[in-house]
Amino acid sequence: MSKKYKAMVLSCIDPRFQPIVFNYLKKRNLNGKYSSFTIAGSAIGVTATKFKKWHETFWNNLETSINLHKITKLIVINHRDCGVAKILNRKKKFNEQNESLIHKKSFNQIKKTLKKRHKKLKIEMILISLNKEIKKFN
Repeated sequence: MSKKYKAMVLSCIDPRFQPIVFNYLKKRNLNGKYSSFTIAGSAIGVTATKFKKWHETFWNNLETSINLHKITKLIVINHRDCGVAKILNRKKKFNEQNESLIHKKSFNQIKKTLKKRHKKLKIEMILISLNKEIKKFN
């Protein structure tokens, strides 16, 4: 397969963020250079115990992308005002601080699992707000 593929992008299904994610990746000159995996909650959906049935689907898909496209990086894009974060928040007041903790936990967990499963794969973690502000985690 061509060496033009560089990354797999994990992002959320939320339609409000599809154009933001696309434009962000386009600005980085990644169009046509990444595999895409889109699931509710992005990293939250593939790390939270409540969504355990989804986890292996993601990891199997990542393995396939590594084998087929020779990717070298996983780009994880979570977003603010996340419905899956609201589900995990349960009965607590949903605010930026509570949501930030949920995102941080998901980023830390996916990074930890990635290092166990694919030591050589780099990871980039991004949180996008409704106003298109992009914040990198690492």
